[in-house]
Amino acid sequence: MNKLAERLKDLRTENNLTIKEFSKIIMTSQTTISRWENGTRTPCIEIILFYAKFFNVSLDYLFGLED
Repeated sequence: MNKLAERLKDLRTENNLTIKEFSKIIMTSQTTISRWENGTRTPCIEIILFYAKFFNVSLDYLFGLED
């Protein structure tokens, strides 16, 4: 699993959000979120920025450049 996919999943689960709940928040399908978290797809930059703002983390953190 790539670092971005791992971090996306970790942030969601650490905040006690199911894929179903988070899909409603960002208005996308559960399948799409699952694909991002499994690393089979990469979200667009707008979604990555949303994750960073929503979970209050840096882009460097999301991409594994810092812990």
